Amino acid sequence: VVIRRTAFELRKARDRAHVLCGLAVAVSNVDEVVATIRASADAPAAREALMTRAWPAEEILPFIKLIDDPTHTANEDGTYNLSEIQARAILELRLQRLTQLGVKEVTDELEELAGKIKEYLAILASRERIMQIIRDELQECKDLFAVPRRTEIVDWSGDMEDEDLIEREDMVVTVTQGGYIKRTALADFRAQKRGGKGISGGSLKEDDVVTTLFVANTHTQLLFFTTDGMVYKLKTWRLPQGSRTSKGKAIVNILPIPTGVSIAAIMPVDRDEKDWNDLQIMFATSAGTVRRNRLSDFTNVMRNGKIAMKFEEGEDTTLINARICSDDDDIMLVTNSGRAIRFPTTDVRVFNSRASQGVRGIKLTGDDTIVSMSVIRHFNAEADERTAYLKMRRAMAGLADDAEVEDEEAPAGDISPERYAEMSAAENLILTITAGGSGKLSSSHDYPVRGRGGMGVTAMDKAMRGGEIVASFPVEMDDQIMLATSKGQSIRVPVDGISFRSRSAGGVRVFNTGKGEEVVSVAWIADQGDEDDDAATDGE
Repeated sequence: VVIRRTAFELRKARDRAHVLCGLAVAVSNVDEVVATIRASADAPAAREALMTRAWPAEEILPFIKLIDDPTHTANEDGTYNLSEIQARAILELRLQRLTQLGVKEVTDELEELAGKIKEYLAILASRERIMQIIRDELQECKDLFAVPRRTEIVDWSGDMEDEDLIEREDMVVTVTQGGYIKRTALADFRAQKRGGKGISGGSLKEDDVVTTLFVANTHTQLLFFTTDGMVYKLKTWRLPQGSRTSKGKAIVNILPIPTGVSIAAIMPVDRDEKDWNDLQIMFATSAGTVRRNRLSDFTNVMRNGKIAMKFEEGEDTTLINARICSDDDDIMLVTNSGRAIRFPTTDVRVFNSRASQGVRGIKLTGDDTIVSMSVIRHFNAEADERTAYLKMRRAMAGLADDAEVEDEEAPAGDISPERYAEMSAAENLILTITAGGSGKLSSSHDYPVRGRGGMGVTAMDKAMRGGEIVASFPVEMDDQIMLATSKGQSIRVPVDGISFRSRSAGGVRVFNTGKGEEVVSVAWIADQGDEDDDAATDGE
């Protein structure tokens, strides 16, 4: 700052000295200057005449050298040509002012400027002078403004945490079978119409597949349930953030998960932990068993995890899913072979133990396994009411009434408009997706409420032309879903583009899977905001 200020003052002093040299030439040759100006036709001509003439300048030669302007020096014969700036300064003076100026008056000011210029040059040439100026100015500031400190600087003991600095933002959390996890901003995924080829959802290893996708806020508490029955707790913002095509970070570097164990379910919980005692959680295993606990059983989860369900060593049973539920809900289990059972949550008592595997939810045969567990609204309706409602529902959806009626179902009866409206308000739309990329929407009233432990009812066409079922859960018409395949492709599709059909019917194409490619994960995305309705159906 001192150097810059000194250089500025030096330039200003030299500019003023340059003008004064021109004025000194004018007062020394006042008669010739006046005659030259009067002989000129106009101001530009006078300025040009003053600049082209060589004026005697013996008295001001030392000042001209002090200015040190290499572009405007004195002539070898001791004369001096005025610059345009000097000529303009002479012309701007009134004649009365010009004649009253004396050489001494001008040279006195020049000598004063010469002293300043020499001082500025000396400062710029000496580091010691510059540092001394800095010390003097700082001491002056201290003398003028030094007062006792009015604030006390102490170590802050506030309660702000890293989380308070994290912006609230919706994230897509992705988990792969190989154990990689990441969070990506929801805005990085654009919507496509059903039947598209999708966009790349991750740069995966050749033998890795995406197994879990869901949307959560950065401040949402996440409960990680592993296939071996352990639970871990983490906030969404603590997950590694990556781009849509990045691989993510190995989950074993984030959570202490043993080798060979994978994530079975990740449950986002937006409620404060002090309210968790009012919530219940339902577990389901691959063996068809279910168990209900209070969510408060999982508030005190240390970094090394906590037992959520205890399995015997060597047992092939794994944890499939975990969902929050209430006494007014129903639980629906769906198998890979296309069977589904629906029963009230109250059919399963609240367990105090976290080690038990629970009670039977559905009876499995052969190699059947549970692939999905959903929590839906409970509603009591007679068999004939449900049949009548579904017949009218399919008619309103423009479908032929070709649904298969199982032996235990009653024939369709009459249903009043009031009853139809009541059942419509209590209806859940059940989305079912198969490995081949087929999907459909069906009514929750199409799945009868029965006691737990039975064989269930048909959830897909008996021929299973779309492949085994990979997911089945309730959605709303304004929701969107995200599907991921075994080759790392993903697609985001609005639910209202998927056809409504009966539970025993086949689905429509939702994802155009390639050869050797299967859908392995389906995520529900709600509250999407504005989307581009004209998004192309062809993938990137």
